[in-house]
Amino acid sequence: MRSPRSIILGLLIASVLLASCGSGTTTTDSTPRAAGVRLVTPQDGAGILNDPPDNLVVLDVRTAEEFDAGHIEGATMIDFYGDEFSDRIAELDPETPYLLYCRSGNRSGQTRDLMKQLGFSDVADIDGGVAAWTQAGLPLSN
Repeated sequence: MRSPRSIILGLLIASVLLASCGSGTTTTDSTPRAAGVRLVTPQDGAGILNDPPDNLVVLDVRTAEEFDAGHIEGATMIDFYGDEFSDRIAELDPETPYLLYCRSGNRSGQTRDLMKQLGFSDVADIDGGVAAWTQAGLPLSN
């Protein structure tokens, strides 16, 4: 028969394993068409653009100056630092699919969290932002 100590240790290990396997707020998902609010690689983001879901919105949350220096083809810009940023995000359709990015992933990560809180169902945030996008050899438009 097992001792109480080994039973408690087994339960503790099981609970740690369950907690680590549970869904966190975000993960990098290598399946570009998977729904949900998630991080994707630049290559997966390019895959989404190459075979976009209906009504895809490419959302750039950098400043106007950053956007003008180069952005992903077809992107719409909402300045993260703009006074009405949260209101503008809240006005977006939460059922529309979004491909989200910023310069390095910080602003888009905060935006991704906001969109998740607002109930958006399909947000793919490019991990590492436009910096990772260009480092992967992917093109920008002016």
